[in-house]
Amino acid sequence: MLDRSLQMSLNCPSYLLVRQRTLCYKRLNPARAMPPSSVILHTDESGQFPESRKTCNPLIASLSSYDGPLLSAPNTVGILGGLSVDSTLNFLRKLVHLSKENEAKCMPFVVCSDPVLNRELSSLERSLSSLCSRNEPSQSDHTRIVENLQSKRVFLEKSGAHCIVMPCHISHSWHDEVFKGCSVHSLHMAECVARELKEAGLKPLEAGSPLRIGVLATDATLKAGFYQEKLQIEGFEVVMPDKATMEHAVIPVIDALNRKDMEGARNLLRIALQVLLVRAVNTVIIASDDMRDVLPRDDPLLKKCIDPMDALARSTIKWAQQAAEEVLEVYPQQIGVRASSISAINLFRAGNNKSDIEKVLTEKKPADMDKL
Repeated sequence: MLDRSLQMSLNCPSYLLVRQRTLCYKRLNPARAMPPSSVILHTDESGQFPESRKTCNPLIASLSSYDGPLLSAPNTVGILGGLSVDSTLNFLRKLVHLSKENEAKCMPFVVCSDPVLNRELSSLERSLSSLCSRNEPSQSDHTRIVENLQSKRVFLEKSGAHCIVMPCHISHSWHDEVFKGCSVHSLHMAECVARELKEAGLKPLEAGSPLRIGVLATDATLKAGFYQEKLQIEGFEVVMPDKATMEHAVIPVIDALNRKDMEGARNLLRIALQVLLVRAVNTVIIASDDMRDVLPRDDPLLKKCIDPMDALARSTIKWAQQAAEEVLEVYPQQIGVRASSISAINLFRAGNNKSDIEKVLTEKKPADMDKL
């Protein structure tokens, strides 16, 4: 249902995807009484639901007229799409796949993707990653993109997200600005990668040398410097492509992809990776949506590479699990019900909100009513 709904939405001007699992039969909000599903909610340019549009879908109609958050589970994740729909879908697949690997249900999530933002970010990357035009974009371009990202972040907050992630490298150039004043938690992709590498306990390839991590990305991402900053904070020495490698290998990779020359792109990417690996780096972070899927999955070079999207997905799952566990520990004391008496834990894990759980608990334990 998830993949099919997303595929149906690709021609929509703007969309929001909401995913929620529900098991409780009694609902305080009619929108949550629907069967589990992935729903595409069309929005206008301001991110609001159209008031006058009629729909035969009762779930969409309920959500369109509902003033509160779309989801209210404390482990709800907001996903702010960026450079392309494909990269957002790739992250969603990782999120679902890694959740299954951990034998856990995927957390409730809301996805906001805007084609206008996609085009602006893509245009910025092309302007910085082209051999013909490598000048800095104007500040007004940056301001427009940051404001767009901020409005989407606010929209996800209002939709009920308790943690927001951006599965887009270039968007992290303005991470601090986008999340300034944000009332919920956020995850930084470069921080997630640096933390995982630190916890991996790597050893230098050369005795007496510092731990070296390579970063392969477009000019726009490298100039932003956030990967270098987060890795250096964790004590790593960062190795990036030199000017000659950028001009004769990395940038031509993007140009080859734009020409649909996959074989040329693969050969150039292999050269760029080899140049970094011979400099005694432990691993190479491929911080580029375009370069991520250039090499076949069985290519030996990929064993030395890291996809930051994997680290972001794992950190998102870890946050959602911790958020669920914190509520399961604290909430019984807040409502005055013994932890051992809670038989509704599975309802929460399935994405139900606190009000639903409280209703079930009070119905099952009348003796506890005086404690509420």
